[in-house]
Amino acid sequence: MSTVLVTGGAGYVGSHTVLALAAAGYDAVIYDNLSFGHAEAVERIQAAFPTRSIRLVQGDILDGAAVLRALRESEATAVLHFAAFLFVAESVSKPLEYYRNNVTGALTVLGAMAEAGVRRFVFSSTCATFGEPVTPTIDETHPQRPINAYGQTKLAVEQALPHVERACGITWVALRYFNASGADPEGRIGEDHTPEIHLIPCAIAAAQGGPGLTVFGNDYPTPDGTCIRDYVHVTDLADAHLAALGALEGGAPSAAYNLGNGNGVSVRELIDSVGRVTGRSVPHQVGPRRPGDPARLVASSARVRQALNWSPRYADLDTIVGTAWRWHERHRHGYRS
Repeated sequence: MSTVLVTGGAGYVGSHTVLALAAAGYDAVIYDNLSFGHAEAVERIQAAFPTRSIRLVQGDILDGAAVLRALRESEATAVLHFAAFLFVAESVSKPLEYYRNNVTGALTVLGAMAEAGVRRFVFSSTCATFGEPVTPTIDETHPQRPINAYGQTKLAVEQALPHVERACGITWVALRYFNASGADPEGRIGEDHTPEIHLIPCAIAAAQGGPGLTVFGNDYPTPDGTCIRDYVHVTDLADAHLAALGALEGGAPSAAYNLGNGNGVSVRELIDSVGRVTGRSVPHQVGPRRPGDPARLVASSARVRQALNWSPRYADLDTIVGTAWRWHERHRHGYRS
């Protein structure tokens, strides 16, 4: 089985995808500067699959020479690209940093791939490329009009990919996922951000006695006034990346797909789920809206289900929350515990 270079592979979605790659028989080189990723996640994956080569190379995606060296030394046959800044509100206040890292960084990786002769690229994109929805569910034909710099930087890379393919022969799949959530069902790895801004771990922390949860706005045009999102389990996202890689290896054409469960869940409904799963109250307060937050983001994943034979295995909300709860109960201080 071949070797895959995974940029940002020590981070949340990246590490779960490396876990799936190892289970499928791939070797992996994780290229990560560890600004958000965790070396401990890589160590746990290697321990779970001792017969596979799971190696961490610490480096930055803006360092093209280092990316090229990692590609050549590993003899990688594909790149899965997760390395990016991803906080919507921060992207509004720091657009220059987001463009430099997310756009210039991705193009630097693609340039190194072209020089190394690596011709398969799976891109971690986002539903934030769509902006405010004009339909109840979002399929691949929905207009892409981002309302924040994060979504705009991801869209910029998507728009570059067909040009790069024509010039360099790099085939690609862009996966626009909605709200990544949950943790490895076997508890080997999970979500560990500092600071943590994602709703499920923040709600769990509040249930554990940590800081109270802030609900950002309760005056949206939704049934209960809070934002509605489509929560998709991180293991299901990993499966989709594996399927995308397999499709490219089999000669499938380049494509972009939306990844979600197709179920809209409001912030209040999510808080109720955390309460059910944990058996605890979730202290929370209402704060002002965050800049750049659409009222509703729900996916239609019909195209990826048909093209890649992908479907979520962990679609039930309480199941998703349950995997996250078990991880955070065992690891209250993340990978340090």
